Amino acid sequence: MESEQQSAVSTPALSRNRHLLDEVLGEADIRINGDRPWDLQLHRAEALDEIVARHSLGLGETYMRGDWDVPALDQFFYRILRTDLTRHIKPWRHAVRILRSYLVNLQSRSRAFEVGERHYDLGNEFYSAMLDRRLTYSCGYWREAETLEQAQTDKLDLICRKLGLKPGMRLLDIGCGWGSLVSYAAEHYGVECVGVTVSKAQCDYIREHYRDLPITVHLQDYRSLNQSFDRIASVGMFEHVGHKNHRAFMRVARRCLKKDGLLLLHTIGKNQRRSTTDPWIEKYIFPNGELPSAGQIGDAANNLLVCEDLHNFGSDYDRTLMAWHRNFEEHWPRFSGQYGQRFYRMWRYYLLSCAGAFRARHIQLWQWIFSERLEGGVQRVS
Repeated sequence: MESEQQSAVSTPALSRNRHLLDEVLGEADIRINGDRPWDLQLHRAEALDEIVARHSLGLGETYMRGDWDVPALDQFFYRILRTDLTRHIKPWRHAVRILRSYLVNLQSRSRAFEVGERHYDLGNEFYSAMLDRRLTYSCGYWREAETLEQAQTDKLDLICRKLGLKPGMRLLDIGCGWGSLVSYAAEHYGVECVGVTVSKAQCDYIREHYRDLPITVHLQDYRSLNQSFDRIASVGMFEHVGHKNHRAFMRVARRCLKKDGLLLLHTIGKNQRRSTTDPWIEKYIFPNGELPSAGQIGDAANNLLVCEDLHNFGSDYDRTLMAWHRNFEEHWPRFSGQYGQRFYRMWRYYLLSCAGAFRARHIQLWQWIFSERLEGGVQRVS
């Protein structure tokens, strides 16, 4: 095998690409065919051409095909992003994608349900095996937790306490997932809950599992909301809104929020205002997704809502993703026949590359609290 690989890389183009990747990866202390957990093990030499030519998309697609492996993918991506190897990508390579994002509303009403159909409707049984008991598909809060179950329960309770929920209040959850927040809030804080989602599987799940709780769920786009609520939460949904619709989202929140109400916005965020979604993530995991920057969120709320509090616990997402990955690996034999090896490699790449990105502080996790100029503000809850 080794002699075949050596002969395969003897052509001038492959030799140049091998030398280029050796040099670039060396900055992050990653070796091709090295013996450490974060080193890249090359199985098909021609994959080097694709990686050099197509960068992130080439890296992800060659991995999905089995052209290379890394025993500890999370460490591999941590080193790449911590060293900022993305700076080697020429700016013009993203020019078309950046221009497209500004000219086309990739998160329009007509596209709103695409991510639900392609990602969240994969199967409730699959997500039940990977997530916690309530199927909470967002960052856990690990301040005092030792298990995924406790981290997600603590996160849900943190949200409820930040919102100051009291019996009799009405809570709207924009992008309610499988109902983790609305079920917890209804059970533990005695509130009436309304959830909206673009996933039919999630909608059906909530109606089946929480029929005895004061919860109403709708399969609809957030832009059509027009009811009044004491509190509004949006947990892990704003990443699908897109910069062209940030202001529209805040207008909906302002329209639906009572004068003394609060909005909690829980979202992944990026460090740079003008940057594009990773092309592999957009193509295979979250179609039309776009992470907001803090500045973009601030712009969207400008003169509509007041930021009362901002809490960053992005490093907790690394631990959450690693817990999801352990569950995924443990239960994969149940699903291998249904989803296949290509899906396995795709999902492993998704979970571990994201863990590495949060570990490198390349992306963040924020909880914002907004009000409509609440007198006296709010007290910080942690």
